[in-house]
Amino acid sequence: MGLNIHQIVLIIIIANVLVSMKGFSDYSFLNKYKFQVQKVLQGEKIRMLTSGFLHVNLPHLLFNMYALYLFGNIVVNVLGTSNFLIIYLGSLLFGSLYTLRYHKNDAYYSAVGASGAVSGIIYASILLYPSMSLYLFFIPIPIPGYIFGVGYLLYSIYGMKKQLGNVGHAAHLGGAMGGFLITLLLNPILFKVNLLLVIALAVPIILVLVFESKLKNH
Repeated sequence: MGLNIHQIVLIIIIANVLVSMKGFSDYSFLNKYKFQVQKVLQGEKIRMLTSGFLHVNLPHLLFNMYALYLFGNIVVNVLGTSNFLIIYLGSLLFGSLYTLRYHKNDAYYSAVGASGAVSGIIYASILLYPSMSLYLFFIPIPIPGYIFGVGYLLYSIYGMKKQLGNVGHAAHLGGAMGGFLITLLLNPILFKVNLLLVIALAVPIILVLVFESKLKNH
């Protein structure tokens, strides 16, 4: 994968960095715009969007932006800027909606992060470019993109089960669902050219939905 970064991907990364840095230094700002079940149910729906540009800390921000950097260009190059934005923002909202559904009885549950949007972009890029391979950190061998994507999702499931930190783990799954569905709607030819991959990526999502109640038994 090339080192160049598309302008729209760079803009999204800059937006995440600026909003997150503001949240790092201003707790009232973070508190006002983070996802919180009770506040959303009381009508503050804007939190479902704004929470996707906030992060808990610098490692959380860097991890999500690194993933966006790795996968974002693929979606833009194949589907164009407008469709990239549709998938990014649609996945963000899918992630928030699934989080709201999953935690509907946890009034004070709160979370932040671009995890939903990034998960959607990862799933979209794997659908569009299944033969991609990645060199990650200090791992000397290339890793197939779909392995990274499934691993990212498994980490999200583990985070949902263990309630790790103030990170939107449920949003990872919701975002992956959003990216998966929106990409197939925008590019239905994938059902013909990559049917086995479509099925393979659908399996972990379906399994989590089927066994969702077990994830809640902390």
